[in-house]
Amino acid sequence: MTTPPVDVLPDPALLIGEDRLTTSSGGTLQHRYAATGQTTREFPLAGAQEVDRAVQAARAAVPVWTALPRDQRRRLLWRVAELLRENAEELALMSVVENGMPLMLATHNPAVTADLFEYNAGWADKVGGAVEPSWPVPALDYSTEEPYGVVGVIIPWNGPLASIGMVVAPALTAGNCVVLKPPELTPWTSLRFGELVAQAGFPPGVLNVVPGGPEAGEALTRHPGIDKLHFTGSGLTARHVLAGAQQNLTPVSLELGGKSANLVFADADLPAAVQQAVGGLVQLSGQTCLCGTRLIVEDSVYDDVVQMTASFLDHVQVGDPLDPQTVMGPVVSATAADRIMGVVERARGESRLVTGGTRLDGDYADGYFIAPTVFADVDNGSHLAQNEVFGPVLSIMRFSDTEDAVRLANDTPYGLAAYIWSSDLQRTHRVAAQLQAGNIWVNGFFGIPPSMPFGGVKQSGFGRIGGRDGIREFTRPKNVWIAL
Repeated sequence: MTTPPVDVLPDPALLIGEDRLTTSSGGTLQHRYAATGQTTREFPLAGAQEVDRAVQAARAAVPVWTALPRDQRRRLLWRVAELLRENAEELALMSVVENGMPLMLATHNPAVTADLFEYNAGWADKVGGAVEPSWPVPALDYSTEEPYGVVGVIIPWNGPLASIGMVVAPALTAGNCVVLKPPELTPWTSLRFGELVAQAGFPPGVLNVVPGGPEAGEALTRHPGIDKLHFTGSGLTARHVLAGAQQNLTPVSLELGGKSANLVFADADLPAAVQQAVGGLVQLSGQTCLCGTRLIVEDSVYDDVVQMTASFLDHVQVGDPLDPQTVMGPVVSATAADRIMGVVERARGESRLVTGGTRLDGDYADGYFIAPTVFADVDNGSHLAQNEVFGPVLSIMRFSDTEDAVRLANDTPYGLAAYIWSSDLQRTHRVAAQLQAGNIWVNGFFGIPPSMPFGGVKQSGFGRIGGRDGIREFTRPKNVWIAL
């Protein structure tokens, strides 16, 4: 196993206004490298005191940031994108160290985040308002789109850098100042991002970075100085966020988990469909909200797809995340590994295990490696099918006709994404219209374009990030009516 490049990590600190705090009221935490279980560096955790200080710094910066001419805001955001590209190699290595993401995947993250900043920068001088029709008397009625002020952003550990691009970029574009709380498991890329924002020339306090655990999260959600909250993560934690936000009636947007249906019809390009399903399973070890974790296959090709899935997985290289050839690395922590294996053991009694179902041993025994795991003949009402595993576990089930496929796809409390594979485009349009999901991909998946409004329905959350809707998420309309 390659030794992680700890020297690439930024100096541990909280970034508040112009200050770097190396001690804090929240204590410290030893970060562990997922591939070996070994500690990397210790860093301070934000407590309620530091969160309050960050909110005050952001509030002080609001008049400066909102008054900045739009063209200057655009250039600053564009400069962040340039710095992300210039520091791409360093940021990729940090991503590997902080959550075990394979280097093959991590190398794309800085460019994806830079694309998001460039896209949003283009809107910085275009967010405006509209002239509204007015009656029954002559009047000029117009609306403006104004920033909330201070936005609290809580991002997940599975892709901190990409989450920053999807949430922080539009929040800043809209004219808000941000208090960013990365999770205690993965602080490094967020801290480095904060340094790059300062290097780009942003006014102090526009972005504040306070890594922390539940104490910091609760302090942020309950703070009266927060005007809007965005949370990306699990439904369980989202309930705590909403409970905190209700104290001050703080508006919240949520991007939560998924148990996405991947519908494969008999007339589909089966190798392409299976390759995409396997890719979702092994990408970041299945620790992504978009995974099509329920592969729902038409009867006549069901056995072929099950066999093909196992065959594809035989060629997936699992191992050292710093090896450029590795496709799948470890899960994020020992706790996550134990939880996932608990789900696997329960599923053994409910479904047919096709492949995987074990922890990796030998050179990988000290890390948090789980073999990519596939269960077939899964009952859609089972624990495995109804609950998000957030690990490398795929469920395969069968359907008889289009009506059955739609019924199974919608029979879940989640509604983040869905996938359709068929050569009949009329059918794909009909099915897409019936699926209860915020985002649907047909005959392929190539990521989330910056222009796409992204978010879920049901227990996958509410609100949208991405595209023009993502910027609107961080503005509120003001109407002005002038008698003529």
